[in-house]
Amino acid sequence: MTKQTKKRSTLGKWTRRSFLATAGVVGGGLALGITLSPNRLKMAAADTGNEVTLNTWVKIAPDNKITVYFPHSEMGQGAGTGLAQMLAEEMEADWETVSIAQAPVTDDYINSDLGRGYIVGEGANIPAFMYPMLDFAFLQIAGGLVGQMTGGSTAIRLTGHHGMRRAGAAAREMLMQAAAAEWDVPVDSLTVRDSVITHGPSSRSAAFGELATRAAEFTPNLKPALKASADYRIVGQSKPRLDLPAKVNGTAEFGIDVTVPGMVYATIALPSVRGATVASIDESGVTRRTGLGRVVDLGDVVAVTADSYWTASRALEELQITWQGGQTDVSSDSLRAQHNADLDRGKFEIMDEEGDVPAALAAGTAVQAAFDVPYLAHATMEPMNCTVALNGDQAELWVGNQNMLFARNAAAETLGLDPANVTMHPVYLGGGFGRRGETDFVTVAARVAQQLDTPVKVIWSRETDMANDTYRPAILSRMEGAIENGRITALRQQYVDAQSGMPDSERPFAFQYDVPNRDIGRVICPSPIPVGTWRAVDFTQMGFFTETFMDELAEAAGADPLAFRLDHTSDPRIRGVLGRLGEVTEWGVDLPDQHGMGIAMVKSFETIVAQAVLVSVAEGGGVRTHKVWSVVDCGRLINPSTGEAQITGSVIYGLTSALWGEITLEGGVIQQLNFPDYPMMQLANAPEQEVHFVESDEAPGGLGEPGVPPVTPALVNAIYAATGARIRTLPISKHGFHAA
Repeated sequence: MTKQTKKRSTLGKWTRRSFLATAGVVGGGLALGITLSPNRLKMAAADTGNEVTLNTWVKIAPDNKITVYFPHSEMGQGAGTGLAQMLAEEMEADWETVSIAQAPVTDDYINSDLGRGYIVGEGANIPAFMYPMLDFAFLQIAGGLVGQMTGGSTAIRLTGHHGMRRAGAAAREMLMQAAAAEWDVPVDSLTVRDSVITHGPSSRSAAFGELATRAAEFTPNLKPALKASADYRIVGQSKPRLDLPAKVNGTAEFGIDVTVPGMVYATIALPSVRGATVASIDESGVTRRTGLGRVVDLGDVVAVTADSYWTASRALEELQITWQGGQTDVSSDSLRAQHNADLDRGKFEIMDEEGDVPAALAAGTAVQAAFDVPYLAHATMEPMNCTVALNGDQAELWVGNQNMLFARNAAAETLGLDPANVTMHPVYLGGGFGRRGETDFVTVAARVAQQLDTPVKVIWSRETDMANDTYRPAILSRMEGAIENGRITALRQQYVDAQSGMPDSERPFAFQYDVPNRDIGRVICPSPIPVGTWRAVDFTQMGFFTETFMDELAEAAGADPLAFRLDHTSDPRIRGVLGRLGEVTEWGVDLPDQHGMGIAMVKSFETIVAQAVLVSVAEGGGVRTHKVWSVVDCGRLINPSTGEAQITGSVIYGLTSALWGEITLEGGVIQQLNFPDYPMMQLANAPEQEVHFVESDEAPGGLGEPGVPPVTPALVNAIYAATGARIRTLPISKHGFHAA
């Protein structure tokens, strides 16, 4: 008997309930809520005399300079520039006058468009009169749900598509209303282009800067008319990134660069075994260097202060710290055994179920495989750091975090302060990948600052950072499929879910091809060490499992891997991406001996990426990755050059993890502590890359993460094509291969 798919959205359920609850709180009911809810776009607007914050996200100066505020952190992904393009396009702004600034870390700048985008999308069927209540309700929800989150490839696909376009169009309408009032003419008699409003019949014109003060008197329209994509002049163009000049000339400030008057430096020691606490500290062996400060014992953290990081770090190395307790019985082997036992137990939460899987498996040719992926560290170039200055009941923090509002709230709670008394100074992030979405490095710095009477910059060493990461989980997956008459008739997947924080609403577990009988279930097995979001999150694991297994199914069917995939999808966008990949790679051409090409396709964050990897494998197992092709359908592409950079960077990140990435535990202790034992890909072994975007007028998808998941299965499929050796456990060294 065919059953309905049982996919459930954890995020969807949570936010819909929250939305209904909040809608009830706002004014006590729908009609009253609409009356009392403030205009979301107007909340942070202000006239400072010289500059006018026209609505929450747009500021205009008298000289016609436009500043776009964006509620995300900039960590190299170019989100600020893309969001500014989307806003400026709808505003009809002169791009040469546009600059960007990270939004202030206050509740007025909560990114309500993330929650709104997840739940109601474009909201085309929502009447305009409901928008005040709707937007304000989402503002309340987003405060506890997303704050100012940067992650999940949400900046363009949610903040931009559902928020910045509206903000730009609303600003345009306000400026046109101001001009109409100044000249006593109908609004529809005006035209606007390149930050200038013109009244053709009278030949009058005015720049945005001249009209901004009058425009601020009008209320932003929460549902303004948006431009047709055919009329775009800024979106879709490779505009230079607005954050790059400062990074090139050295004026950009990262957390590691921050200095404040009277500041001391501190570095910290954390226990090598999670959960341990300080038993004793012996300072007798510490050299009394000039500038050395004091030792701070926080029970689970030990800090040393000094007038330089070098002095503090040298003293910390000489400090003899004895730790007690902790999870000493945890190892990679014990964790793997636990995962297998959990899968053997067979108590699964069904994520997707359709048809009669047991009957189909019994009738077809069975294919089985088990996959295993390790913990992975984020390995950001800039180690964790945070600077804190306390002054009575006031605090200031300088930090790069992927959710500055949540970082503020965490610091406030740690310090026992009202969040309104905590001032956050956002700085650039030297890599995030999910790690800087955590607040541990913020709260540790706040705790150290509480013990001092001076501002302090706390810097984690590379070893401390690597050993105390929130890792991508180590998990297992068992796959089983059936082939009949050249087609997949059944698929069963059973996997461990370590709950890394990814919402089920993104459906990372979904099988991407047409299979009539499916049974996908998970067993939740929380990790004994902290795990978190890692670039592309669960799609990196599920993509490896399903796309590697897809090649095994194709072999069982006696089919070409690309043709097999095309035969199992009716989705026109997926077919378009796969077909284009076949064209650009000249798929099927003869390759030299010991060479192989593999492919994989993963849809994640509303973007479809298909990749092909060309490798050669030398005697002794040396794998040389020669070239990677990526074909991408991300919907409407906002900035082609930034998009290409995101995909090529994702490929390097994904290949690095597949070739070398592995965090292991013995006796509860992390074994990899720095780059010599957790290598990064370097120029010498980086492949040539080609990136091709499929033209599309669909809503934009993400780009910061979708390029990561397909590259690992494409790599191992290529190694199989070259050698006949299947790789189901990562990194590839587990199978006798190594990067050449």
